[in-house]
Amino acid sequence: MRVPFPEPGPSSDVPALFLTYLDYYRDTVADRVAGLTDAQVRTALVPSGWTPAELLKHLAFMERRWLVWGFLGEPVPDPWGDRADDRWHVAPGETVAGLVATLHEGGRRTREIVEATPLDSPAALGGRFTDPARRPTLAAILFHVLQEYSRHAGHLDIARELADGRTGE
Repeated sequence: MRVPFPEPGPSSDVPALFLTYLDYYRDTVADRVAGLTDAQVRTALVPSGWTPAELLKHLAFMERRWLVWGFLGEPVPDPWGDRADDRWHVAPGETVAGLVATLHEGGRRTREIVEATPLDSPAALGGRFTDPARRPTLAAILFHVLQEYSRHAGHLDIARELADGRTGE
């Protein structure tokens, strides 16, 4: 069952709105790669050369970089592990199922952070941010993560249509 599109409504619960939209876009990304063959998910169909699997991995790492390593300042193994030779990279043994599971695990961690933290809290020093004057707030980070998801979900809409003709909303 797909996460329904979060139609705008009267809510002023900004943390809940962020989480609802992030859940929707995470689900959309997973849906766009679901049902593609291994060859399709590993084939670049756009001139810039990224594959759907690479974009999927990028999103999982992006969320962890911004929320866990960035906002919390916690050490994470290989924060830029979605890249090799200055481009997105997926190793031959990595699977779409594993990448989707990583994506959703990151979403669970994001939910824990957002539910426990005021949006105006600044990112911790260490990890991604080392300059006290340039630490973004949790709200600013969530805006960034949301725009990454929405932009890349659109990219996956195009890749999916080119791969097998299936279109998004």
